[in-house]
Amino acid sequence: MFARIYKPAKTAMQSGTARTANWVLEFAPEEAKRIDPLMGWTGSGDTQGQVRIEFPSKDAAVDYAARHGIAAQVIEPQVRKPNIRARGYGSNFSHDRKGAWTH
Repeated sequence: MFARIYKPAKTAMQSGTARTANWVLEFAPEEAKRIDPLMGWTGSGDTQGQVRIEFPSKDAAVDYAARHGIAAQVIEPQVRKPNIRARGYGSNFSHDRKGAWTH
C-alpha cells in the first residue's frame, strides 16, 4: 500500500479557495482500470482508490501514515502569489475610470 499526502490546489471553476486548507492522504492505484464489456463503464477491483482522508495539518497526516504502516510520499504545495489589485474589483466600474472599456 502506497499513498501520497498533499495539499489540494484550488479548483479552476471558481476563484475561491474552499477545501484547500486541509491536507489529503490518497492511496495510489494498485491495478489498472478496465472497461466493462456490457455497459462500457470504467472500473477496477481496487477499493483503496475510493479512500480519501483529510487532515488539518501535514504532521497529522504523516503521523497517521506512520501509525498504520502506510508508505507515503509528501508532496509540498507550490506557493501561490496573491493577486491584489490596487483599488480592488470595484474600480473596474468606477465613474472616473481612465482606461477604455474593453467589452
